[in-house]
Amino acid sequence: MSLSRRAFFRNLGVDRTDSLSRDFLTSRGREALEMWRNGLSFEDDEARMQMPADAVLISSNENPLGPGPAAYQALLDGLDQQAGRYPTNFRPSHRELMQTIADKYDARPENVTLGTGSGEILENAAKAFTSPDRALVTADPSYLQARRVAERAGHPVRTVSLDANLRLDPESIAREANGAGLVFLCNPNNPSSTVMPASDVEALVAEVRRSSPDTHILIDEAYEDYVTDPAHQTAIPLALRTPNVFVARTFSKAYGMAGLRLGYGIGHADTIAVLAQWTHVFNSNNLANAAAVASLNDPQHLEQESARNKAARDYTIGVLSALGCQAADSQTNFLFVNVGRPAAEFRDACREHGVMVGRDFPPMEKTHARISIGTMDEMRRAAEVFRQVLA
Repeated sequence: MSLSRRAFFRNLGVDRTDSLSRDFLTSRGREALEMWRNGLSFEDDEARMQMPADAVLISSNENPLGPGPAAYQALLDGLDQQAGRYPTNFRPSHRELMQTIADKYDARPENVTLGTGSGEILENAAKAFTSPDRALVTADPSYLQARRVAERAGHPVRTVSLDANLRLDPESIAREANGAGLVFLCNPNNPSSTVMPASDVEALVAEVRRSSPDTHILIDEAYEDYVTDPAHQTAIPLALRTPNVFVARTFSKAYGMAGLRLGYGIGHADTIAVLAQWTHVFNSNNLANAAAVASLNDPQHLEQESARNKAARDYTIGVLSALGCQAADSQTNFLFVNVGRPAAEFRDACREHGVMVGRDFPPMEKTHARISIGTMDEMRRAAEVFRQVLA
């Protein structure tokens, strides 16, 4: 019996015209479970799984709409074609994806390595460039994956507090970088949502290259596509021309492919060659590759997604501000908000009303909570809950 694509998805309880189809493909709300299994404890997953089906899940910084139309069509077409082939034999192959990424930045495939999400890039970087006598330097609070890998290996970690505006502190980071193996810059930073201007990134890289030339610098730009601050620019051109500097990117955020698990590292060829030695064989699957190529060739959708996110972000900031709760200058698809009480208290109160917000982020868990940006309708529903629990 033949099975059409539409019938295939309907047998899974998903119709292409149904919003659940995008949720199915992106596994919205499941990324936290994988983090929990890896020991990061990013969410109270058991509680979240008990939430009603119509709960507002604004806890994991996911794109609420999933992949764009071109990517979605590529996924469907991929099921019809060569899903049984290895990524070297499927079209587009993983090599063709690397070429597409390279073309976007006037680079070459040897400047690119793929990852199972950008998380693999961060993990491999910590393994490749830290050691018992070569520390990891990172902000605190910041994204934890590279730090956790270094800590589990028994490698030293040096942390640098955010400044008064919850931004990365370039001068302090540069000082701590002396003799380190790896500097990790999450820019925009998670959970603080703020961005380091391009001029500060350039100055930081130059100082570390001068004072500690063997130190590698990883700039995680997972939220790059949501930035609206004109002072910010991607560090990819800088990384391509500078040894020991590389950038991690992901398709999990603006591209809406969190459940498909695809990311990449890009930078100087010599640096990428070392990083690539740690890469898993066939770490990108055929459907993710096809969706990524389609997404990269559809820049208009990315612009629309950024504008959609900004509108919902601005609305939510306004609601919280009216409640006396100040948010950091968000350049992401989430907010870091001073709610004037412990994050756990705020989170539990929201959950009672069907809204899931983010986990604790020490050392600021007594005052600040992270709130991801969903659709405008979801943020309006969440706003009503915020008004109740923050009154």
